[in-house]
Amino acid sequence: FSSVAAVGFGLTAYPIGAEHGWVSRGAARDRTLSTLRLLVGLPQGPEPSGRSGHRGFFYHFLDPDTGLRFEKVEISTIDTALLVAGALFAAGYFDRDDPAEREIRDLAEGLYRRIDWAWAQNDPPLISMGWHPESGFVRTNWTGYSEGMLVYLLALGSPTHPIGPEAWEAWARSYRLLDFQGQRYVAFAPLFGHHYSHVFVDFRGIRDAAMRRHGFDYFENSRRAALAQRSWAIANPRGWRGLDQDVWGITACDGPV
Repeated sequence: FSSVAAVGFGLTAYPIGAEHGWVSRGAARDRTLSTLRLLVGLPQGPEPSGRSGHRGFFYHFLDPDTGLRFEKVEISTIDTALLVAGALFAAGYFDRDDPAEREIRDLAEGLYRRIDWAWAQNDPPLISMGWHPESGFVRTNWTGYSEGMLVYLLALGSPTHPIGPEAWEAWARSYRLLDFQGQRYVAFAPLFGHHYSHVFVDFRGIRDAAMRRHGFDYFENSRRAALAQRSWAIANPRGWRGLDQDVWGITACDGPV
């Protein structure tokens, strides 16, 4: 299966490759255009099969041969957000006045404009993590600090189906400060949650009400999280955990790595 979020990162990687000379601008443009044409042309709808998504959102995983839903995976709001963010990044890079680059911009904008973010507010004002055609919305919403920040940013800025500002207030209400490895920051355990939104948005100097209360911005928050995890890895306080030889094919032992 193919991850739609990974496709979004791929669309981000093509311009970076062109800038560094790892691939020509023309090759990066053609790959981007081919990908966006496929995504825009895939069928959408509420049916459980034969579709790539619904209401502008995409399924978490797609069959790489057909572009349609893989098995019974969910419509994913965050994976769609990462996909569209990559498309919008590509649209910003391919800014020349030629037919291919104009089409990239039009296709990326079309992908963004058709997403019905308000539909995904199953428990308003929060946005649901996903939806199944067989059973409806999943029970979990995006709340608290995580990579889900990108979902709300795109939803708030939508030119066609925007959500209200109260959604951001509800999202940020459950932020939790953590003191860890000499750093204080808004907690989220996996480091990718502190990085994914920052791939697409420069958060330096940006503070909402929650971050003003804490006295630093979102960029500084992610910097602190990265330093804390680096410090934890260097300290390696848990050491060697005694791995099972039946699983790893080695003799289990205790002691430091």
